[in-house]
Formats: sequence, C-alpha cells, structure tokens
Amino acid sequence: MTRKYFGTDGIRGKVGEPPITADFLLKLGWAAGRVFANEGHDFVLVGKDTRISGYMFESALEAGLTAAGVDTRLLGPMPTPGIAYLTRTLRAQAGIVISASHNPYYDNGVKFFSVHGTKLHDDIEQQIEYYIDSPMTTVESSKLGKAKRLEDAAGRYIEFCKASIPTRLDFGDMRIVIDCAHGATYHIAPHVFSEVGAEVVTIGAEPDGLNINDECGATHPEKLVATVLAYRADIGIALDGDGDRLIMVDHKGEIVDGDELIYIIAKSRLEAGQMTGPVVGTLMTNLGMEHALMKLGIKLLRANVGDRYVMEMLSEHKGILGGENSGHIICLDKTTTGDGIIAALQIMAEMQSSGKSLHELKSGMQKYPQTLVNVRTTKRINPDTDEVIQKSVQAIEKKLGDKGRVLLRASGTEPLIRVMVEGEHEDLVKKYALQLADDVKKSIGA
Repeated sequence: MTRKYFGTDGIRGKVGEPPITADFLLKLGWAAGRVFANEGHDFVLVGKDTRISGYMFESALEAGLTAAGVDTRLLGPMPTPGIAYLTRTLRAQAGIVISASHNPYYDNGVKFFSVHGTKLHDDIEQQIEYYIDSPMTTVESSKLGKAKRLEDAAGRYIEFCKASIPTRLDFGDMRIVIDCAHGATYHIAPHVFSEVGAEVVTIGAEPDGLNINDECGATHPEKLVATVLAYRADIGIALDGDGDRLIMVDHKGEIVDGDELIYIIAKSRLEAGQMTGPVVGTLMTNLGMEHALMKLGIKLLRANVGDRYVMEMLSEHKGILGGENSGHIICLDKTTTGDGIIAALQIMAEMQSSGKSLHELKSGMQKYPQTLVNVRTTKRINPDTDEVIQKSVQAIEKKLGDKGRVLLRASGTEPLIRVMVEGEHEDLVKKYALQLADDVKKSIGA
C-alpha cells in the first residue's frame, strides 16, 4: 500500500512543518476518530513523551477525537510500550502515542496501537488517510466525545513491568545506573528497578521539554558509561525518549548493544526450555550474532530495517524474540511491542539466575567489525540492479567468504546509498567498504 502520510512507524517530522502542525493533528485526530467510531463508541488512549510540543498536539488530537464523537483518556507522559500495554489491558479501541522516539525535541510524531497493543493494520491506516483528505465535520452535540485524565496509568505499567520477571529473584546486591534520556520513562523506570530491590542511581530524569535525548539516553550512552564507572555499578541502562530502545553498559564501561542483548536473552530462553521459533533481526544485525545463535542451534531471520518489519516476520514465523542493534528488543513472550524496561529486566534476571556479570554473558557472542559509508546521490538508483556495482560486490563477497558480508541499500528518507561491509578483520573491512563506496560513486557519476 502506498501511504501519503504514514511511514513505517507512524507520522513523524519537524514541529511546525507539514504534516507536524497543530491543524494537521486536529484533522488526524478527527480522521482517526471517524474510523474508530465506525467500530463502536469505545474510548481512545492518548499519551506522549516529554517534548514541549506534546502539550499542543495532545490538545489538537483531543479536539479532533471529540469532534468525531470519540471519548478520550489522557495519559500524560508515558513510554510508548506502556501505552501499548494500557491500550490492551483497558480494552481501549486504540492507543495514540505523541512522540518522535530518539529524535531531538524539535521533532515530533504520532503512532497508533490497536486494541491488541500492536501496530495498526495497513487497511486501518488507509482508512485514516482517506478521512484526512476529506472535509472535517462535527457530530451532533449530544454525541460529542468526552475527555478525562487517567490518574493511575504510571502505577499500572510499573506493576506490569515488575511482573515480567520471577518474584523469587533478589536484586538487593545489584547497583545499577539508569539514563532516562529526559524522556517518558523519567517517572517510571527508577521506580521499577528500585521496587525489584536494586540500588538505583538515576540520570537523565529531569525533563524540561527541550532536553529529551540531548547528549543522553540510548543514542548517546557516553554519560552513562562515565557514571557506571564512577559509581562502580554492576550495569548501566540507557533508554531513549519514548522508552522502546535499550542500550546497556557493563561494569567495565563497555557498551552492550541490541544484538548482544538479544543474544543473551535468546540463550537464556533456550536454557530454560522457553525458546520457540527463530530470532528475527534486520539487514543490519551483526554477523557475529548470527554465528553465535547458530552455535546454539537457533536460526536467525533478517527483516528489513524497522521494528514494524521485525514484528511482521516474528508473527509469520511464530517467533518470540527479535529486534535491532539500535536497541529495539521485542520479547513477545512478555509483551506486544519493543520495550526497553522489560528487556533490561530480562537481562538482570539472567544475571541473577546465572550468577554471571553482563560482561561474561555477552562474551559468548563476538561482534564482527562493521564499516558503514554513505554515498550521496543526485538521482535515485537501485544498487541491486546496477551491473557495475554488483560486480564489485561479488568480488568483495568472494574475498570475505562466510566470514563476512556486504550490504548495499538505498536510504528511504535521504538521497544516499548506504554501503556496509562486515568481516573478521577491521582493517580489511574498512578497506573493502571504501573501495566499494568508490565503485558506487563512479557508477552513479557522483
């Protein structure tokens, strides 16, 4: 389906520039309300992260939904996975998240969850787009929707997160540092980890509307590394602005990315007899993870980049675990979407059960060096069908053998060809990546 407004993860952009404007969000709320009203008169949840524009867009969505005759429950700042959970357990008709995830404060966006706590089906998004381009009307006054705040949203989600690990586990001897990225988990994550018994040091939990993801959180873990070392903590936990990404730091200050964390959870599930189906990664998943899983007898499947595609492939192949090296980790045996807090709890549970440090747990997987080079283009090309480029790719793949791989893909958002080479030896990987990038430039006349 060709979408006019929806991307792979909702609608996102710079605040004040179409479509991320107050008038568009008003129309979006009304359009979504029309679609949901056709299914019945149940309520819709609306939550947001901590960026300053969230107040404006919350009001605009509320007005649009009300005009369409749909009741609204306002959650205030809530992690994206928390909104998915509440949508499902409160049996709301849908959940709406106002967030631009790991982006800076001047961006924002909107994404939707179904009554099942999963992404909306394509046909529902298509219906919403139809109404966006239709004249806006208001229902008769007696049928207008009503809005109210849901006061206990945070507490409900905190209890859900804690219930994702066995109550018998005691974390009293564990010191952890949490970086909330000045985002939607600032009033939730510290409570979750302290209430399971850990000693918690919190950073990045003072949102002012402008500092979300600013040199902190999952996309900038440098401050977390320094704090872990300063406090001699056992682990560091970095979440992003809306709480669906997780990057960790071990006691030595080494960063542990999404691929390594997925490997640890997969091995834990396998040893507990709870692993079913393949693990689903993406085209960017490190080859070292694929080889490590292979040694465990677990198959890795690769989806296109984006948690939407990971989720689709998990569903198709009846898997329970997948995600991206950026830190989106989906544990379908615990929840319905990527959740940074729940993924971190699974790692902590394995540390306590095994008696091993995070540094020891990740040692079973050896990451292969990767080099990524972006080649700017003036025209859109498909590198997979370019004969000259493919000849160069095949020559490098032959040299790497089964100890490396090459990935070329055109960016979906920028005029770029992304060249990625991965292999055992960093110097050769870098050499081949630069060589291939030069061949791409020559072929496209860059």
